[in-house]
Amino acid sequence: MIFTTPLARFSIFAASLFFFAHTVTAAEPTPELLWPDGAPGAVGDEPLDKPTITIFPAPKDIANGAAVVVCPGGGYGGLAAGYEGDDVARWLNTLGVTGVVLRYRLGPRYHHPAPLQDAQRAIRTVRARAKTLGIDPERIGILGFSAGGHLTSTAATHFDDGEGKSSDPIQRESSRPDFAILCYPVISMTDEAMTHKGSRRNLLGDKPSAELMKSVSSEKQVTENTPPCFLWHTTGDQAVPAENSVAFYLACKKKGVPVELHIFEKGRHGLGLGKPDETVSAWPPLCATWMKERGLLTKK
Repeated sequence: MIFTTPLARFSIFAASLFFFAHTVTAAEPTPELLWPDGAPGAVGDEPLDKPTITIFPAPKDIANGAAVVVCPGGGYGGLAAGYEGDDVARWLNTLGVTGVVLRYRLGPRYHHPAPLQDAQRAIRTVRARAKTLGIDPERIGILGFSAGGHLTSTAATHFDDGEGKSSDPIQRESSRPDFAILCYPVISMTDEAMTHKGSRRNLLGDKPSAELMKSVSSEKQVTENTPPCFLWHTTGDQAVPAENSVAFYLACKKKGVPVELHIFEKGRHGLGLGKPDETVSAWPPLCATWMKERGLLTKK
């Protein structure tokens, strides 16, 4: 476990210039429906019944074949789709990674497993379209913030190999992410001292059973097949305690899953990429180094 005190912000200024230049010049991609014929269990025909993905392709000159599905936070009741979604996809683009921002279904209109179905479908979709998108189907990750971090952890602990006989080619693909990045994530749904009760209520309803809460308490669902994970949190987070990340880290360590955790002393909840004057702004380069060391940024 790595407890991170103020760090040298190597190359952050240059990376920020690159990031903001790309933000200004890049054309805005268009959202597309995950299920053109209707999502499973849809209760209406409004935009909030229609989960989408928005694909931000990596610049061709630096594209390396990796892709990441991005899950914004919002307590399973809203989506911070700007600073925890589109901005993050553009940062991934600076690494040569294609960013795929997921707008998943939310409570109280939708409960589990709808958000997980959306995340799994996003992973399957990217994998099914890997060739046309210029993506390596074995380097597709998922990244999430807060409740989106919980969704990320759920996708990393609940997956399948696909439905081989399905008439839908997307459903034939595996929903297992190849790596996961969790940013100040909600993890436990059973531990009253650390769970985020608003997220739990929106995801599971007012009176979830003990069995249901355990099934989506990700620290209890880690196995040897959980993909490698990178986590970061702050001690100063008063909304979602850092114990959530610690519990998931320890569960991964116990099962032999490659895992890295950074805990910054200062910083409130919901900081996204961070600002240049904030210590947590060190997490993007730390994450990029982790990805590089795992061979995820190597052009093949």
